[in-house]
Amino acid sequence: MSKSKRQEIREKRIRQQRTQRIGVIALVSVGVLFLAAAVIYPQVKPIGDIVVSDPVSRPKPQGNGIGDPNAPILIEEFSDFQCPYCARFSKETEGQLIAAYVETGKVYFRYRSMGNFLSDNIARAGGPPGTESEDAAEAAYCAGDQNKFWEYHDILFANQTGEGVGDFAPRKLTAYAEALGLDMGAFQSCLDSGKYRDQVAQDGVDGAAAGVTGTPSFLLTWTVNGEVRTKLVVGAQPIAAFQSEIEAALAEMGQ
Repeated sequence: MSKSKRQEIREKRIRQQRTQRIGVIALVSVGVLFLAAAVIYPQVKPIGDIVVSDPVSRPKPQGNGIGDPNAPILIEEFSDFQCPYCARFSKETEGQLIAAYVETGKVYFRYRSMGNFLSDNIARAGGPPGTESEDAAEAAYCAGDQNKFWEYHDILFANQTGEGVGDFAPRKLTAYAEALGLDMGAFQSCLDSGKYRDQVAQDGVDGAAAGVTGTPSFLLTWTVNGEVRTKLVVGAQPIAAFQSEIEAALAEMGQ
């Protein structure tokens, strides 16, 4: 018995719907695989060679601060270890700033993390979600428990090759600590416990409250006749930009 035209049309429609469903499932599956690969690959790819920077002399390092805590001017750097401009400041200007003002007792310098600043930007741009910025900052604070914050700070920037590319995957954060000779039991326990998670988050909150909208940014704070004054310097500026603001603040304080 031959099929009616209506039956043929109905069966054709069913076949088309089935094909469409299979196509949708295939596309979703491919998308999930790509997302999984983007998240998992940084965790399993070979670590490769680790760059260890030459030791940098910093006066009176204590945690994430250097210099005299009673210095007349406080400079807080709001930064992100994934930020290429932050790495530029660290390599090109920080040493000059330390020599001219931190070693001379005029400035107390403190590093603070902008938390998930770049991680959020990467995700908004369509990149893979991640927590490399926060994880790296927490790891640096954990290294600070062994008075190695600044050495860890340097090794992070020395091994930075891009944003969201796995430079600060957990395996690498551990490898950096090993390269610096840290007590790995204490370091890993600190990292696993999330000891500094709230501090990293608070850094970001304080940076936003200070008007920080990009990294690196530097908040200068000083007091004149009991009045607290602040100035925000934005970007990886040359030493001249800092000299101008620091000298102006010192002049206001009569120093």
